Amino acid sequence: MHAAFHYLSRLSFQTKINIGLALIIVCFGLLLGAINYAVSSRAVLREALLRGEVLSVNLSARSVESILSMNFLRLTNLVTEMVDRDDRKDLVYAFIVDRHGQVMAHTFRDGFPVALLQVNQVGDLQPFGMTLLDTGRERLYDFAAPVMVGSTRLGTVRIALSHSTIKAAIDRLMWINLVATAGATLLALIGSTFFARTVTRRINALRHSAEQVVKGNLDVQISLAPDRSCWEIMDCKEKRCPAHEDRLRRCWYIAGTFCPGCSSHNFPEKLDDCRNCPVYRRNAGDEIQSLAESFEFMALTLKDHIEELRRSERNLARQKQLLNTILDVTPDMVTLQDEELVYLAVNKAFCRHVGREEGEIVGGTDFDIFSDEQADRNFHEDMQILLTSHPLSKEIMTRGGKGKKWHHVVKVPVVENGKIIGLLTTARDITVVKQYQEKLIHSQKMEDLGRLAGGVAHEINTPLSIILGYSQLLLKDFPADDPVAQDIGIIEKQAQVCRKIVADLLSFSRTTEQAAQPMDINDSLREVAELVEHIFRQNRIVINLRLDERIPPISGDKERLKQVWINLYNNAADAIGDDGCISVTSKLCAHRRRLVVAVADTGSGVAEDDLDKIFEPFFTTKPVDKGTGLGLSVTFGIIKDHGGRISAISPVPSEYVDDSPACSGDSGPGTVFFVELPLEGNELPPDECIEIPKKET
Repeated sequence: MHAAFHYLSRLSFQTKINIGLALIIVCFGLLLGAINYAVSSRAVLREALLRGEVLSVNLSARSVESILSMNFLRLTNLVTEMVDRDDRKDLVYAFIVDRHGQVMAHTFRDGFPVALLQVNQVGDLQPFGMTLLDTGRERLYDFAAPVMVGSTRLGTVRIALSHSTIKAAIDRLMWINLVATAGATLLALIGSTFFARTVTRRINALRHSAEQVVKGNLDVQISLAPDRSCWEIMDCKEKRCPAHEDRLRRCWYIAGTFCPGCSSHNFPEKLDDCRNCPVYRRNAGDEIQSLAESFEFMALTLKDHIEELRRSERNLARQKQLLNTILDVTPDMVTLQDEELVYLAVNKAFCRHVGREEGEIVGGTDFDIFSDEQADRNFHEDMQILLTSHPLSKEIMTRGGKGKKWHHVVKVPVVENGKIIGLLTTARDITVVKQYQEKLIHSQKMEDLGRLAGGVAHEINTPLSIILGYSQLLLKDFPADDPVAQDIGIIEKQAQVCRKIVADLLSFSRTTEQAAQPMDINDSLREVAELVEHIFRQNRIVINLRLDERIPPISGDKERLKQVWINLYNNAADAIGDDGCISVTSKLCAHRRRLVVAVADTGSGVAEDDLDKIFEPFFTTKPVDKGTGLGLSVTFGIIKDHGGRISAISPVPSEYVDDSPACSGDSGPGTVFFVELPLEGNELPPDECIEIPKKET
C-alpha cells in the first residue's frame, strides 16, 4: 500500500488528474449502466408479460363466437394467424380448450403435448393467469385466459412467450448500454485530458518560473501581456505615471499611479481599490492568472530588494575597507569591544603591541591577552565606564621587553539608540613626546643650574684669586723647607683646585665664543689618545682607535673638543679601573652630513635610571672625592655649542664591543658615548643617523 501511494505521489499532476477523472467517469458510468440495465430489463420483461397478457385476453375475446358456433376451422385460423404474424418471433404456441379440457385448436406441428393441460389453471373470475414453464429444452412464459360469456365459461385460451427471446432482447439492451457508457467514458477521458493539459500547462509554467527564481533568475514572465494596457483603455497621456508603457506588469500592482480613483497604496491594498476599475475588469484573469501575476510581482519585488541589498553590501564593504585602511595605517592602537568586553575589532598597531594576530584577539577578552593582574584592572575600569557612561582619558607608563613606554589612552562608550553597546579604546604612543618633555625639563634645569653656578662661580672667583695671590706672595717670604711654607703650599694647591672648579663652572654656565677653525677630528682623537695612553697603561688599560679616514675636516674649536675627548677617556678609564679596553670609533653617517664618534669601555656600566642623569651638573656615579660631577656637564655644553649631540647607552651594543685579543678577558657591560657633530653648519641635519643604535625604551 505504501509503495502504491509512493508510486502515485511520483506521478505528474496531469497524470493524476487524468487518472482521477477516469476513475470517476468509469465508476459513474458503470453505476449508471447497471441502473439503466436493471430498469431497462425490468421494463422489457414487463412489456413482454403485458404483451402476453394482452394477446391471451384478446385471443379469448375473439374465440367466443367461434366456440359458440363450434367453428373449429376458424379457431385454428385464429391461433395460427397469431403465431405466424408475430413479428418478434417470441410467441411459441397458442391453443384453445373447451370447458371440459378438450383441445379445440392449437399451433403445435408435432402433436399436442397433453402435459400442458395440467399446468397454469386459471379461475373463472381471473382475467388471466401466468406461469413460467421449463420444458427441459427451453423456458416459457405461459399465459391462460378464460373464455367467458357472461358468467358462463366456454373454455380457456393458452399462449406461451419464449423466455430466451425476451432475455436476448434484454442482453441486446445491456450491450447497447455498455457500449454507450464506454463511448461516454472515452469522450469524458478525452475531455478531461484536454482540461488537465490546459490547467497543468499553466501550473508547469509557474513551476518552471519558480525553478528559475531558485536558480537566481528573477526576470521571469509567465502571464501574457494584455491586449490593451491601462493607458490605452483610460486614454492616459501622463508619462510620469510609473505604469505608463509598462507592458510587463499590471498597473494594480504598481504603487503611485496617476489613474483617477486609484489609491497610492502598494499591493495588496491597491488591488482592493482596483477591482471596479475598467482596466482590471478587462485584463484580470482566473485564479491561475492571478497567481501568475502575483508570482511575477513577488519576483520583481524580490529582485529590487536583492539589488538594494547588494548596493548596501557594496557600500558597507567599501566603508569597511576604508575604515580598516584608516585604522591599519594609523600608529594609534584602536580596539572595539562589545558590552561584554569581548573584542569585536582591532587594528594592526594593537596586534603588534600585544604580539598576536587579529584572528587570535577578536572574540576574546583581556583575560586571553594580558596578564591576570592587568586584565582584572582593565575589566573593572572598563565596566565602570560602561556603567557610568563617562569617558576616560589618561596617560600610563608600561615597562616591557623594549623598556619604558608612555601611552595616552582614551576610552569612550559606544551608544546606539540610547543604549551602550560597546567600548571604543584608542592608545597613542607618546614616549617620544615624553622624552622631549624630559629633555626640555632637563635643558631648562641645566640652564637654571648654569645660571646659578655661573653666579656663584663669579662671586667666588674674585676672593679665590685674592687667596691664591696672597698665598703665592707668602710663599716667597719663607724658605721652601719651612713648615709654614709647606702649609701655605697646601693652601695654594687647594686654591688651584678650587680655581679649576670655578673655571669649569664658568665654562658650563657661559656660552663662550668659539675659536672655530677647520680641524681634523681624527687628529684630535689621536692627540688626546697619545696624551693619556701612557697614564692608562699603568692600569693596563688599552685604547683602540678605529677611525674613518673618509671624514672631511670640520669647523670647530680644537682645544675645547680635546677637552671633550679627555673627559670621555678619563670617565672610561675610571669605569674600567684596571685591565680593560677603550674603543674609540669615528665614522661618517650614510647621508654624509654628520660624523659620529663612539667611545666605548669595558667598565662596570651605568644603571638605566642613571643614564638620563649623567649629564646633570654635580651628578656622578663615582665614589666620594673621585669626581665633581661637572665633567660630562661641561662636555654636554661644548658639544651643544658645536651644534652636536651627545648620548650614552649601557650596556654596550654588540657591534661596538671590542673583540681585539687585548680585550678578550673578563669585562663589565660597559658604556658607550656617542658624539654627533655636523659636517656643515651649526646644527645637526633633521634625518636620523642609522649607524647609531637606538636606546631601547
